[in-house]
Amino acid sequence: MTISDRLGLADRLRALDDRRVQLVTRPRQWWNGLPKPVQWVAFGAFAVLLVLLPILDPPILSTPDSDFPTVLFIVGVYCLAALGLNIVVGLAGLLDLGYVGFYAVGAYSVAVFGSPSSQLATAYPWLVCVPIAIALAMVAGVVLGAPTLRLRGDYLAIVTLGFGEIVRLTALNSGVLGGAAGISDVPAPPGELADGSRLFGVIDAKPYYWLALGLIFVIVAASRNLERSRVGRAWLAIREDEDAAELMGVPTFKFKLWAFAMGAAVGGLAGAVFAGQQGFINPESFIIQLSILFLAAVVVGGAGNRLGVVVGAILVAYLPERFRELAEYRILVFGLALIVMSVFRPQGLLPSRRRAVELAARQDQVEAGVNV
Repeated sequence: MTISDRLGLADRLRALDDRRVQLVTRPRQWWNGLPKPVQWVAFGAFAVLLVLLPILDPPILSTPDSDFPTVLFIVGVYCLAALGLNIVVGLAGLLDLGYVGFYAVGAYSVAVFGSPSSQLATAYPWLVCVPIAIALAMVAGVVLGAPTLRLRGDYLAIVTLGFGEIVRLTALNSGVLGGAAGISDVPAPPGELADGSRLFGVIDAKPYYWLALGLIFVIVAASRNLERSRVGRAWLAIREDEDAAELMGVPTFKFKLWAFAMGAAVGGLAGAVFAGQQGFINPESFIIQLSILFLAAVVVGGAGNRLGVVVGAILVAYLPERFRELAEYRILVFGLALIVMSVFRPQGLLPSRRRAVELAARQDQVEAGVNV
């Protein structure tokens, strides 16, 4: 291939990149072009719709074979877990296949320290135990990350996969953690209705959904600020090119450890909320397939994009329940949908602009190498 041919190919690749970037940025530019009051009104109306969703129970979204508010709560828990995993995978570019381990640490922390026999048992045990669950999950993230984050790629993925299974097997064989029988009487969030009955009861899942929804808004806002901070910029640099980031003076190991700790904290929070709603947990509640589903939510929605991750979690958690009448075939359909997504939309449904450009550039490099 002559020099002129190479220059022509480079021009065509740049033009292709520009078109792809426009496809990603055009909706965002339209939204940013709206007046601030219009944005706030639209956001407020959408938030009110989300709050009223379990009460409205629209037929097109309803799950006939499952309790709709309970399904919405499970979707909310998946969104929380996916937002935490997005810090590790989407921002820092680290492949974590054992994220369910942090989820389990948070759940078991609430169950153990909030039990009636615990010395921490108070009038509001769940509120006391949630900070403990978050702290222990962060410690677990540091303990896992400190010896393993010097690994990369598949090696790191295998180690994290083992961590998730180690946590489950530890709970299965530990008498303190209830063993295979699990732990019952897990404390629920506090609150009372006007008639004196419990707000967070066993039958009605709507309050749990509203709690998860509020936490999602908090985590989205915190993640947004974190991404725009010095730490977030360091994570993006590590994701794009870790060696180049190291050469530019970024202490990559420290920031990767921060990513594991922050992601684990959100995972522990999700586990604490889940345990409070269930009232009972056992090791089978934290099988390794959950890690795969959390990761699928991040990949399907668009790694690095908070809104995309939430959309991915909704699809992963909601669709199998919506089509439960298909029985075992619903999992097959879900798997086929993931394969189609990976082939035709590898960047996810709503990728971040930076991530979409990275994937487009890599694809163009591969195509250019083949053509050369």
